[in-house]
Amino acid sequence: MDALRASVPFLRWMQTSRYVARQHDPGIADFMFGNPHDMPIPAYVAELARSVVPRDRSWFAYKMSEPPATAVVARTLSERTGLEWDPADVFMTNGGFAAIAVALRTLCGPGDEVVFLSPPWFFYELLVLAAGAKPVRVPIAPPRFDLPVAAIAAAVGPKTRAVLVNSPHNPSGRVWSRADFEALASALAARSAEIGHPVWILSDEAYAKVVFDGRAAASPAAVYPHTVVLYSYGKQLLAPGQRVGYAAVPPTAPGREELREDMTMAQCATGFAFPNALLQHALPDIERLSIDLAALQARRDRFVPAVRAAGFEATMPEGTFYVLVRAKDGDDAALVDRLADRGVFVLPGAIVELPGWVRVSLTANDAMVDQGIQAFRELG
Repeated sequence: MDALRASVPFLRWMQTSRYVARQHDPGIADFMFGNPHDMPIPAYVAELARSVVPRDRSWFAYKMSEPPATAVVARTLSERTGLEWDPADVFMTNGGFAAIAVALRTLCGPGDEVVFLSPPWFFYELLVLAAGAKPVRVPIAPPRFDLPVAAIAAAVGPKTRAVLVNSPHNPSGRVWSRADFEALASALAARSAEIGHPVWILSDEAYAKVVFDGRAAASPAAVYPHTVVLYSYGKQLLAPGQRVGYAAVPPTAPGREELREDMTMAQCATGFAFPNALLQHALPDIERLSIDLAALQARRDRFVPAVRAAGFEATMPEGTFYVLVRAKDGDDAALVDRLADRGVFVLPGAIVELPGWVRVSLTANDAMVDQGIQAFRELG
């Protein structure tokens, strides 16, 4: 348990953060997490209300991966990747968190290694450890955050079972291209041949529909058969408390039929990690919905130039909700405190293994963005 506790500094930091005492204060500018600060998408609320009305006696019975839900996911993945996905290879989960856990439990065990990229999402190391595997970090260099293909290949060894990648990438906002994933696929195919077993890509694509400037997020599943796509609808709908997502294996994956029982067993072993009945009933209709990406991009285009004009280095994200801002003196904790003095709350980069930077969530509403810009100007 000590190793698990140490793997999530975010949880310990939250217990003592100034944000905890003020998170419900209506006067603050809350840039901490990808939480909504405006009312939910009306069509989403309407679909949930429609789906809550029972159509038969089993409407709220135990649900696993329900055919209407897996069918719409397979259709969407087919449109995205150009492959013909089989609904039987889609495993519905209660969010992307569970999708990652299920994939790790299916493919990894004690003694195996999982490579992941740093800076990471908060819980990657925890989930790898909970699966009994060993986490192996590969750094991504700011401020460009290019996909470090050579370093990933060098980190792969005889015990490596999977490489966990996240694009669009949280926290950098970088969206890696198909060419990037083709290079990674070639490198992993070569390393797999050398070590005598396939290395899987676990592709965390939670922000695949949150991209800017007309981009489309590539998936390694389109170019690398040994891929599991991991997804959460909480980002595209900005409803992270409604837990629905999936893990899916492409039709090109060798032996995918044998994986089906293993994935379902892992779903059960992960605490019956299926979405609740209501969300699965609603999924065929809510799958097409999305937050207002134009409004999110407009916040990015207002916030980033203003912060740069104040003298700070800041990333221009290609996707996700997040902007990274570098502390001028390299002290992210001090910058977090100075902003908190002004009622502006951001995440210290040290929490996501990126000391010297802070992470700012653009899901803050427009009034919060105005308040945040003013705070950075005062500190500039």
